[in-house]
Amino acid sequence: MSLIRRLAVITGGGSGIGRATCQIMAREGASVAVVDVDESAAKETAELCKQSCPKPDEAQFHSYSVSVANSKAVNDMMKEVKGQFSQPLSIVVNGAGIIRDKMLWKMTEEHFEEVIDVNLKGTFLVSQAAVKQMMQDGCKNGSIVNISSISAKHGNIGQSNYSASKGGVISMTKTFALELASHGIRCNAILPGFIKTPMTGKVPSEILDKIIEMVPIGRIANPEEVGEVITFLASDKASYITGTTIEITGGLWM
Repeated sequence: MSLIRRLAVITGGGSGIGRATCQIMAREGASVAVVDVDESAAKETAELCKQSCPKPDEAQFHSYSVSVANSKAVNDMMKEVKGQFSQPLSIVVNGAGIIRDKMLWKMTEEHFEEVIDVNLKGTFLVSQAAVKQMMQDGCKNGSIVNISSISAKHGNIGQSNYSASKGGVISMTKTFALELASHGIRCNAILPGFIKTPMTGKVPSEILDKIIEMVPIGRIANPEEVGEVITFLASDKASYITGTTIEITGGLWM
């Protein structure tokens, strides 16, 4: 139980990588604030966390319906988290993300801004609010893990907005790490490839088959395989790791 007596705020916790991470951190003893724009999905994850936790009486699990692109909603949520949990905040996972894929000449300004607002600005707003709370509480073992994408490094057809947002997440991660190291807060990013999530579930099967042919391991990953890496980065086992990115791609584009 590497995260016992730790509190984690996990955005995008209603499904996919976010849900898997919530459950794994609960398994490791953490209390978890599950954040998702989908209220029912967040509540369902909180219940799954209780089932995953080996000592549910010693941890707390609450859900919050929040748009991470709304600064007031994020700040209000952080205040609510502080009041509801007995442990001080020390872990943040920025997993909230959306796609609005279109080729460059078909993409609307609205779709570009929407993806930037959630994926990039949302990561900034949640991290900022969390860091302020950590500093107020005197946290010396904080960890922020941002979910970027391998698309940030290599690009992807139809995803100029998504790739740009995730590239920005990498740059912010490195800057956060430099600014926060002296305050006892680490910040890292992961770059997943193709993972079995609701997002990749929308990819036509014939395209997904072609992608799998490009992956040396020969399959796409389960969300739990990504959640385990996130949990490691959040724990004290990664106490000397900050400002880095880890690709979780099965060897794709290595």
